[in-house]
Amino acid sequence: MARQRTHNRRAGRGNTGSSWISYSDIMAALLLVFVLFLVYNLYQYNQTLLIKTQELDTQKALVSSQQAQLEEQAGILIIQQSNLDAASAELGQIRLELSEKESELEQQNIILIGKMDELDQANATLAARETELNQLQLALGAQKELFDAQTQRLEEMVGVRSEIVRELSSVLSRSHLAAQVDPNTGDIMLDSKVFFQTNSSEIREDGKALLDAFVPVYLDVLLQPQYRDYVGEIVIEGHTDSSGSFIRNLQLSQDRALAVATYILTMPGLSENQQALLRTILTAKGRSYNDLVYLDDGSEDMEASRRVEFKFTLKDAEMIAEMNRILTMNDNASVGE
Repeated sequence: MARQRTHNRRAGRGNTGSSWISYSDIMAALLLVFVLFLVYNLYQYNQTLLIKTQELDTQKALVSSQQAQLEEQAGILIIQQSNLDAASAELGQIRLELSEKESELEQQNIILIGKMDELDQANATLAARETELNQLQLALGAQKELFDAQTQRLEEMVGVRSEIVRELSSVLSRSHLAAQVDPNTGDIMLDSKVFFQTNSSEIREDGKALLDAFVPVYLDVLLQPQYRDYVGEIVIEGHTDSSGSFIRNLQLSQDRALAVATYILTMPGLSENQQALLRTILTAKGRSYNDLVYLDDGSEDMEASRRVEFKFTLKDAEMIAEMNRILTMNDNASVGE
């Protein structure tokens, strides 16, 4: 029995070794399978890794290309941004200039409105001026008609004056009287030294004799029926030389003219009708040294400056001259407008 147990024990040990070997084989086989699986997986992983690496390289190349394109686009974008900034700055400048132009335009509009107001005022003024001009033209027409009538009258007077001057010159020449007759006006100059002593207004006897001879001849011409209605005034003017003050000479010339006028008004050789007419038309006037007489060398002719002049005016002559002056002023004003 003991032997049996030993044998069984040994037999059991032998089975155990076989079992271990089988287990080891199994484990080895499993390990081999695992290794093969692992190798296969590693191979698959390597293949996958290689593929992925290639794909990654391709993607990297694509990314690099895209990066380059992106950088290129970024550069273009920077340029465009720079251009946009410049355009924006230019736009800002244009807006500023536009704002200034708008401000100027507003100012111009204000000025234009002012000018339009001024134009309206000017038009109103022009309309008023046109109305005034029409009124002036109407008045001028009336004045022109009056002027034409007065011109005709003046022409008649000019003819009358010429006839009087011509007749005075002829009559005085035939009478051998020392008197100078102005051929244009008919003014007659008498030498003052015949009438007065120096600084005196008392008429000398020679002067009275000259007046007795001159005045009737003078009045016979002026107061003829064909001239009487035209004669408006007879003026006796006294003149002095330039020695002494103006006031003293004015008084002296006035006194001399008055002395001559007084003597004429009381002359016994005149008719009552002549004296009555003289009282209505005779005037005495002193001129002091306002109208001196000069020699050819430009110096004063003292003796000729001391004189008495007889002048006559025709009726309406001054009025016609003033009318002519007014019409001339109106014509000039019309031309100026």
